[in-house]
Amino acid sequence: MRWGYHLPRASWGSGFGRTLQPPDERIPFLIHWSWPLQGERPLGPPRAFRRHHGNLADSAPPSGRHGRLFPSASATEAIQRYRRNLAEWFSRLPREERQFGPTFALDTVHVDPVIRESTPDELLRPLAELALEHQPPQAGLPPLALSQLFNPDASGRRVQTVVLYGTVGTGKSTLVRKMVLDWCYGRLPAFELLIPFSCEDLSSLGPAPASLCQLVAQRYTSLKEVLPLMAAAGSHLLFVLHGLERLNLDFRLAGTGLCSDPEQPEEPAAIIVNLLRKYMLPEASILVTTRPSAIGRIPSKYVGRYGEICGFSDTNLQKLYFQLRLNQPDCGCGSGVSAAPAQRDNLVQMLSRNLEGHHQIAAACFLPSYCWLVCATLHFLHAPTPAGQTLTSIYTSFLRLNFSGETLDSTDPSNLSLMAYAARTMGKLAYEGVSSRKTYFSEEDVCGCLEAGIKTEEEFQLLHVFRRDALRFFLAPCVEPGRPGTFVFTVPAMQEYLAALYIVLGLRKTTLQKVGKEVAELVGRVGEDVSLVLGIMAKLLPLRALPLLFNLIKVVPRVFGRIVGKSREAVAQAMVLEMFREEDYYNDDVLDQMGASILGVEGPRRHPDEPPEDEVFELFPMFMGGLLSAHNRAVLAQLGCPIKNLDALENAQAIKKKLGKLGRQVLPPSELLDHLFFHYEFQNQRFSAEVLSSLRQLNLAGVRMTPVKCTVVASVLGSGRHALDEVNLASCQLDPAGLRTLMPVFLRARKLGLQLNSLGPEACKDLRDLLLHDQCQITTLRLSNNPLMAAGVALLMEGLAGNTSVTHLSLLHTGLGDNGLELLAAQLDRNRQLQELNVAYNGAGDTAALALARAAREHPSLELLHLYFNELSSEGRQVLRDLGGAAEGGARVVVSLTEGTAVSEYWSVILSEVQRNLNSWDRARVQRHLELLLRDLEDSRGATLNPWRKAQLLRVEGEVRGLLEQLGGSGS
Repeated sequence: MRWGYHLPRASWGSGFGRTLQPPDERIPFLIHWSWPLQGERPLGPPRAFRRHHGNLADSAPPSGRHGRLFPSASATEAIQRYRRNLAEWFSRLPREERQFGPTFALDTVHVDPVIRESTPDELLRPLAELALEHQPPQAGLPPLALSQLFNPDASGRRVQTVVLYGTVGTGKSTLVRKMVLDWCYGRLPAFELLIPFSCEDLSSLGPAPASLCQLVAQRYTSLKEVLPLMAAAGSHLLFVLHGLERLNLDFRLAGTGLCSDPEQPEEPAAIIVNLLRKYMLPEASILVTTRPSAIGRIPSKYVGRYGEICGFSDTNLQKLYFQLRLNQPDCGCGSGVSAAPAQRDNLVQMLSRNLEGHHQIAAACFLPSYCWLVCATLHFLHAPTPAGQTLTSIYTSFLRLNFSGETLDSTDPSNLSLMAYAARTMGKLAYEGVSSRKTYFSEEDVCGCLEAGIKTEEEFQLLHVFRRDALRFFLAPCVEPGRPGTFVFTVPAMQEYLAALYIVLGLRKTTLQKVGKEVAELVGRVGEDVSLVLGIMAKLLPLRALPLLFNLIKVVPRVFGRIVGKSREAVAQAMVLEMFREEDYYNDDVLDQMGASILGVEGPRRHPDEPPEDEVFELFPMFMGGLLSAHNRAVLAQLGCPIKNLDALENAQAIKKKLGKLGRQVLPPSELLDHLFFHYEFQNQRFSAEVLSSLRQLNLAGVRMTPVKCTVVASVLGSGRHALDEVNLASCQLDPAGLRTLMPVFLRARKLGLQLNSLGPEACKDLRDLLLHDQCQITTLRLSNNPLMAAGVALLMEGLAGNTSVTHLSLLHTGLGDNGLELLAAQLDRNRQLQELNVAYNGAGDTAALALARAAREHPSLELLHLYFNELSSEGRQVLRDLGGAAEGGARVVVSLTEGTAVSEYWSVILSEVQRNLNSWDRARVQRHLELLLRDLEDSRGATLNPWRKAQLLRVEGEVRGLLEQLGGSGS
């Protein structure tokens, strides 16, 4: 999973693109531009505003020209009311944007894309080759600031009509939305009145006649009394026509007659044509946005300036966008509700360095929409995950923001969804790449998938539109050295997403499946009729074997169904093998690989014997499971890509069958997390419960448990019913927030290992609540190598006082000191079930250790107390050894490798703890303790005459000397 030849290929993306959607609806925001805005809330002071890379006009309060153009007080008040209503509506954010925080607003993060002026000759020049469609804009064309759009042209003539065009994802919708908000806040003093229209909304009206005044009044009721004054506004009136590709315009006089009266009813398309002809309201200014394929629908003689929206072709704009969005105060980039500024800055700096060093990522962020996807993915990876949000839902929402309601060509009667066409063509290319394990595609590969099955002129026209408008959204030229003339998917994970979409939509069909289904159904129907006729004839003629023969024909549909089922099982088998494939020498989980790909952290090291070009597609199975979830299927249906219920059921059954066989094996921690992540994406608790019913040990030791990983594990395993024999989360960088998230999983565990997690006293509050929970069934709790301190132990003892399940507790190397051990000694009798307590290596002295040992001897159930590696004197160790053998019963106290003149039966336990923690403990301190233990061994060996005991002591001495040599000390 890597972006470049040396980065891990992972799922990441970037883009803010089409963020125009009502907060509680799943339809494009721009559809509602023209709806009446009735809200009368005062606008209030605008947000702190920063405009980057050009401003349509300098920030200024609304001009005093209102008195000249709209002289009446009522008209001025109507305009102000209209501004407030328009700002309130256009400020609404879709659900996908609200994830970045409650105070997130377009004003605080907007960066203007690069706009370059074009000429009609360049626009209409045919593109003969695929590669030409991916070339960046010509360097000779001057960039345009928004403030320069309506400046006079090169010959000094006034510009009244501006056409801005750009492919999907370049930011047309966001740019227009921001312009409307600028006008509402008084930042466009050049225009007294701005009226936005959605061409999609106008096209939905059909041929029903309505005047321009009626169209405006129906959608913006506040402007009713201003309409008679529109003609007097002249060039200070600006119409914004967004999405011209949705309208079929006919500029021929025979098709659309002339009309100059704004109050005369006409078809909406005819009104737009006369506005563009400058026959109706000839002095008004007009701004049009459109996709490249629809530029020719407006004759060039009616256009004063063309501007191509080139996105973030400058890397500095990309970095500025990420800095503004990721540095939002509500955008948590670490655990907890909000990240510290230093954490956010570090995230931005890592991303900026990656943009500078790896050009393929910068090529993807050329499209502002993919910059949004990068931020959404980073937010998913590093901030607390909203309930129900998955990686698949982020990518599906990303496509909805860019393609919702988009048709490929409004002039085509099929009204084909643009996303459905992309799934069929780009999905085929993506799946063929996954099947053949490649991410680089030649021009022949791309053309082969695009032109497969095209026979008619209409199909070629649709392909031409797709190439101009959307191909750059999915594919980008490869900029890696050594691969000239090849293409890659703009974001690596998009290849795996589209491949999974291609499968779950049922678009992958073999020749047998394409032809065989109809033939099988036909043969089955004919077979029934023939069998009936032959059954009647067999009673009259000696042909009794024929009906039996023809009855076999009825089996054909059933046999075909089994063949199709075998095909689904083959896909499921490949998917499961990909998910459980240990492709790296140090195999990181897929979530860490995603983060490494975005932030530029070097990924997992490959095995020396592995081919360097061996591609891995671990996100493909994750996306395939995620697309089968009910939420994503509903969103895809809105995009024109419905997944049939039967297809979803059959795919899920095939996956369950394969997971049931391969998922029972013991998996490495990173692969186990990938397995759980698949179930999280699938979002089906019943499915997960059945597949994971055999899981008894959750070993995620060494996996960095970020907020999203804690959410994944808790979501998948937290609602299960069967107990987990062991949950091992050692060295997982857990924090208190992670403990709270994983609480449902802990309640199912019998053995819980939380070693080496830097858990402090604050985490003990959550551990206390866990121990006091009425469903807690933990018997063994390992908290070693965490800075719990005496304050944390006090909280733990509160939990142990009310707990009836814990029998083994390890507090090894937890910084208790004398205070901690004395506290344990004073409150140990509050728990009556504890059998083993390990407080070794806690820096305690003789007095505290002896007090705890005496309390342990009096405890009714405690059998073993570990006190080695504390700051005990020789006399103190001897007193503790004597105390352990003073009476029958009571807890045994382990303070050394020896017991009298014999080897302690717990010597291997002590040395194994040292070996396990050799790299994390204070080496000088451990060396000193080992030398003391070695001295005890030597003294015991000199004091015994038993040869068997001498041999055992020599053996243990050898082990201790070996550890000392590892520490760099003297083993002699």
